Amino acid sequence: QVQLVESGGGLVQAGGSLRLSCAASGRTFSRYAMGWFRQAPGKEREFVGSIYWNAANTNYADSVKGRFTVSRDNAKNTVYLQMNSLKPEDTAVYYCAASSRAVAGPSQSHYAYWGQGTQVTVSS
Repeated sequence: QVQLVESGGGLVQAGGSLRLSCAASGRTFSRYAMGWFRQAPGKEREFVGSIYWNAANTNYADSVKGRFTVSRDNAKNTVYLQMNSLKPEDTAVYYCAASSRAVAGPSQSHYAYWGQGTQVTVSS
């Protein structure tokens, strides 16, 4: 069983930055792709970004390209989401997800394990 614990959420003003962390345990972290998703009130959960097992490739939703960066530290079993130039529309619960594959993209079906989520609120 894989456990994922997100941290780093909070309240920030528009234009500010936050870095989310997701600590993984329960299997060999370095072998699998990881992803970040978010769900705003009244909306479906959506893809934010993902990273391959070896960090050789990242993918992003158009809405966050150029502002968000996904990275990972396999030695620490942790994946990060650096969020810059935050906008009120970025307000959501952010979820970390672990794939059962070495490479994964935007589809939620690629991900077998999910964290509990962390709230990010961006004020205008």
